[in-house]
Amino acid sequence: MTSVSDLVFAGAGALAAGGINAIAGGGTLVSFPILVALGVPSVHANATNTVALCPGYFGGAFAQRATVGQHKARLRRLLPFAGLGGLLGSILLVITSDSVFRNLVPFLILMACGLLGFQDGIKKRVFAHRKADPSRSATQKPTHEATIPLIISVFAASIYGGYFGAGLGIMLLAVTGLLLDDELPKLNALKTVLSFVINVLAASFLVFSGKVEWHFVAVMAPASLVGGHFGGMLAGKMNPKVMRAIVITFGVAVAVKMLIW
Repeated sequence: MTSVSDLVFAGAGALAAGGINAIAGGGTLVSFPILVALGVPSVHANATNTVALCPGYFGGAFAQRATVGQHKARLRRLLPFAGLGGLLGSILLVITSDSVFRNLVPFLILMACGLLGFQDGIKKRVFAHRKADPSRSATQKPTHEATIPLIISVFAASIYGGYFGAGLGIMLLAVTGLLLDDELPKLNALKTVLSFVINVLAASFLVFSGKVEWHFVAVMAPASLVGGHFGGMLAGKMNPKVMRAIVITFGVAVAVKMLIW
């Protein structure tokens, strides 16, 4: 039987997760292990976590709505693929066994952290190559919008997000950072909206899967909304390098812990 202390513990994790997701991504790395530690089977814990954290993504997106408005054209292109990817990922989750699921997760987190860690260096190489590209017309305006690679990358990240979600924000920050010439706080706002749509579509399938622990959702959902709102208010005020270092450190630590779990 679930105790009051279990619910409080899960709620606190969701509060922190909502804030972390809004600031830099990776909040699931807090709330998912808490649910597993409380005795929830891993696939059930992930399904519960996905549904419970949806309000937090909304809170983060709402708090950053002024910055989000600068991405209207990008969102029109990316949101359909983000939603479809999230739905496909949630279907894959339901048909995956607990053992396979738990073995894959640490490596996916480490991959996302690695992308984010080397983001600056890769961006320099990518943009240097574009400037030196002789096939570019002299009259063609320079652009940093690689639309097709961006759509494919977001779609792939969205499948991962619907499947697990831990480090989804890290992965979205990494792929958008590699393919878009924007500052990290602006990319963070784009990431938050994409994450919200991915999680909503994934959750819309998972609520009918029979794998959601609703007593935890009842506590975690409002807590994640509050955390997401306040995290979104802080997101644009943090130093990008500090933000990135915190997320990478946190992600690697959890991945290592899951490998020796």
